[in-house]
Amino acid sequence: MGTSLFYFLTFVALLSALGVVFAKNPIHSVLFLILTFFAISGHYLLLNAQFLAAVNIIVYAGAIMVLFLFVVMFLNLNAETEPNKPALAKITAAIAGGLLLFVLIAALRNVNPAGADLATFDSQIGMVNRLGLVLYQQYLLPFELASILFLVAMVGSVMLGKRETGERNF
Repeated sequence: MGTSLFYFLTFVALLSALGVVFAKNPIHSVLFLILTFFAISGHYLLLNAQFLAAVNIIVYAGAIMVLFLFVVMFLNLNAETEPNKPALAKITAAIAGGLLLFVLIAALRNVNPAGADLATFDSQIGMVNRLGLVLYQQYLLPFELASILFLVAMVGSVMLGKRETGERNF
C-alpha cells in the first residue's frame, strides 16, 4: 500500500510540476503549483513527518500561493500581452536543460541508496514534540537569530511602507 501510494504521489507531483511549467495561463500555473505542494505534503506524511506536511500546506499552499494568485490577478497577465520569445532563446533553454539533465545523470549514476535500518528506526522522529526538543536544545541560537532577523525585517517593511504626514494617494 505504501509503495503504490508513493508512486501515485510521485506521478501527481511530477505531472503537476510539468503543468506549472507548460501552462499558458499564469493562474493555471499557480493552481498546478498548489497541487504539487499537496503531493509533496503526501510524501511528508509517508515519511512520518506530520508537522512538515501541515506546515507545507498551511504556509506554502495556503499563504504564499494565495499571495502569488493575488499578484498574478493584480498584474492582469494575459496571454495576448506576452511578447513572443525569439527562437534562439528557446533553443538555448532546451540546450541548457539538456546539459543539466546530463550532469544530473552523470553525477547520480553510481549512487547506491541504502535502505533504512528498521531495528534502529524511531517512530517518533517526525512528531512535533521531537522537533521542538531538537529545535530548542540543539538549534536554539540559530532559531533565536532567525526570529530577530524576521523582527527586524518586519519593522523595516513597516517603516518603508509608512507614509509621511501630508502624503496623498493619486
